[in-house]
Amino acid sequence: MFNYKIIIQYDGTQYSGWQIQENAPTVQEAITNSIEQILQEKINLNGAGRTDTGVHALGQVANFAIGREIDLYKFKYSLNSVLQNDISITDIELVEEKFHSRFSAKKRSYIYLISNQKSPFFDRFSYTLFSEFNQDKLNELSKTLIGAKDFTSFSKTNTEVQNKVCEVYEARWRRQKNFFIFYIEANRFLYGMVRAIVGSLLKTYSSEDGISSLKNILDQKDRNAAADAVPAKGLFLYKVKY
Repeated sequence: MFNYKIIIQYDGTQYSGWQIQENAPTVQEAITNSIEQILQEKINLNGAGRTDTGVHALGQVANFAIGREIDLYKFKYSLNSVLQNDISITDIELVEEKFHSRFSAKKRSYIYLISNQKSPFFDRFSYTLFSEFNQDKLNELSKTLIGAKDFTSFSKTNTEVQNKVCEVYEARWRRQKNFFIFYIEANRFLYGMVRAIVGSLLKTYSSEDGISSLKNILDQKDRNAAADAVPAKGLFLYKVKY
């Protein structure tokens, strides 16, 4: 079998997440249908990250296997021609047959965008918050998340995943003009985890002892202990590393 890896960017606004589900438009379904239309055969498309409703991607990775070799340049051109304008295939390559976009991944990273200025051009892709933040204070607070920890407090409750331990390698903020950008990298992420983390960081930032408050949220292992999740529109699956 010939196993193909594709890199995908998408605007998740109009989709009910990545994973195929009944009676709802998803990114996985849109790409699968387009590939099958071109190849005239059924495929199984595996995705590295199961992004939630309204979440975007700059570097989603997927793979599919077929019984014949394809012309990569022509296929990429054809696929982008067939796909909706809010989904783009940025790269495609032939990989080892054992490669699996989800299970072969070593690290995943997300970014979250907060804008402190109302703009019709940025509203679709960022959370508008008319506040000023001290970058150093946010970064010091975010260090609390680094390491292998139980992130039950930051996971949606209606999930079948039993193991809630994730290892976070980086969690940091930076200011760029009117944006505050949060970057987080880990070996894996739980359902709704990043948005709950950002919401909790913003909430504990304002408390008298933010670090202790954040540690307490982690220790409770209870979603009700954490803050509300920030809106999906500011979240991007940034990169997957193998």
